[in-house]
Formats: sequence, C-alpha cells, structure tokens
Amino acid sequence: MAYWVLKTEPSAYNYDQLVQDGRAVWDGVKNPVALRNLRAMAKHDMVIIYHTGDEKACVGLARVTAPAYPDPKKKDPKLVVVEIEPVERFHRSVPLSAIRADKTFAGLALVRQPRLSVVSVDEKQWQRLLELARG
Repeated sequence: MAYWVLKTEPSAYNYDQLVQDGRAVWDGVKNPVALRNLRAMAKHDMVIIYHTGDEKACVGLARVTAPAYPDPKKKDPKLVVVEIEPVERFHRSVPLSAIRADKTFAGLALVRQPRLSVVSVDEKQWQRLLELARG
C-alpha cells in the first residue's frame, strides 16, 4: 500500500462534498509529475485530502477505490483520473505551518514543491500526519 496527499481548492471541491457524494472521480490534474503520481496509485492506497487556498491544511482521509484510467471527459490519453471514497474527517486539521515546522516533513513534496497537486508520502511521514490529525 502507498500513501498520498491530494490537494484541492475547497471552493471547487472539498472533503465535506466527498463525504456527501460517497465517492469521487479525482480529475483535473495536468502537471506531468502529478499525473505520474496518479498513475502510480493502486486500489486501497490511502490518501489525505489537503485544502489549498486560505485554509492550507490536511483535513481528511480517503481511500483509492479504482486505480488510474484515462479521463473519460478528455480526449488526451495522457490525462488520467482515479476514484476515491472518504474514510475519516480529521478531528483537527493539520495546517501547512505545522507540517513545515516538523522535521519529519523536510523532504515532503508538499513542502518542497508547493504547487504539486498529487504528492507521495512515505510511511514515517504518513504516521506523523495521522498523529497530528488525531491528536
């Protein structure tokens, strides 16, 4: 199993909408590195949803339910989507400032490449994010 962070602008699509919908097709990714990360996702991989914009925080947990496949809304075969379902809204959000302040995340692309919308997370970082979110 692999671990990921998916970034979204909450005014466009947020974690509460994911909970309401029960599942979502994660689309709109165009960056080549982010697309490569999407293609690497497998069913049952775990995902943290990160709200960008004014919030800048990890807000909830989700699971990949279908691995990457070509975006059915686009004619470009390079563009892919994955399907996810909500698992848990975090007891408390983990702001980017807390992530930046924690040495565990020094190598995390969320910190190093802030514009990247799909970020891989190693086991140690994943566990630390969950610790911060669950208190």
